[in-house]
Amino acid sequence: MQINRQTIAVLGAGSWGTALALVLAKNGQTVHLWDRDQSLLTEMIQTRCNARYLPEVNLPSNVEICTELSLAMQAVQDILIVVPSHAFADALNSLKPFLIEKHRLLWATKGLEPVTGNFLHQVVERELGLEQTVAVLSGPSFAKEVALGLPTAVALASKDRAFAEALAEQFNGEQFRVETTDDIIGVQFGGVVKNVLAVAVGLSDGVKFGANARAALITGGLAEMIRLGEALGARAETLMGLAGCGDVILTCTDNQSRNRRFGLALAEGLTETEALQQIGQVVEAVYNVEQLCRLAKAYQVDLPIAEQVFRVIKHEVSPKEAMKALFMRRPKG
Repeated sequence: MQINRQTIAVLGAGSWGTALALVLAKNGQTVHLWDRDQSLLTEMIQTRCNARYLPEVNLPSNVEICTELSLAMQAVQDILIVVPSHAFADALNSLKPFLIEKHRLLWATKGLEPVTGNFLHQVVERELGLEQTVAVLSGPSFAKEVALGLPTAVALASKDRAFAEALAEQFNGEQFRVETTDDIIGVQFGGVVKNVLAVAVGLSDGVKFGANARAALITGGLAEMIRLGEALGARAETLMGLAGCGDVILTCTDNQSRNRRFGLALAEGLTETEALQQIGQVVEAVYNVEQLCRLAKAYQVDLPIAEQVFRVIKHEVSPKEAMKALFMRRPKG
């Protein structure tokens, strides 16, 4: 198949944004990579790598570092936003002056808007209007492995089938595969819940509850994800696929996961601030667990694992007390 080569703007030069820029560049796309952090961009221009987040990989010549957003937006149709969930609305507002009718938005941000609890497609509708063509990419994918070209499969959701297929064509390669769907809520929701479950498993492993407890938490967490996801309009098959189950397995079982490491750090006795400083990057569960619990309450769905994670973060219970509370719950018949 002949790939439609074009220029794509990637907004957000953290580890994930840089890794996705590398995927697109490897497939022959020209990438305009931009970030709010001017010092990061300057370093990348000088070193031709992202030494702060992905020092192992050099940037090819078709990844152009843009210090101005206006330059990043030149000659592009598709815009990929890869910023933390708490910065998503600000990124959209920065884009507003440059958006024209032809532009299409894709984001690889995993999370809810922290204050409102809105899904990110709802944030786009609020900030930019209903007419914007949008898609979301999510699934089991550590940035370092993607950047190194290790095999990865993810999900991409859009209500616009032609847009989804065009994006899949741009991303698909020998080691990176995209599965498309129209379940935009399901793909986003899986990326929210898996972070909270990874913290829970980190807490459990940190207090030495063992592999059996880990398996029970993952299984229970998937059930919670499906219960609330279906209430929100997601499809169970989406949540049992790459964007849900796949991402849960990845982030709950490997220490490359920031959220899992956060749970481990709390179990070791570190404070939230100390744990975040140790990790040195955004831990999305910290921003999203409260909103997830609010959604569960609004839809009258029981999420005991998320609730216990939230209680630990609020300092209501210790990690060990939270895990004991989960495993002492009477099974529902």
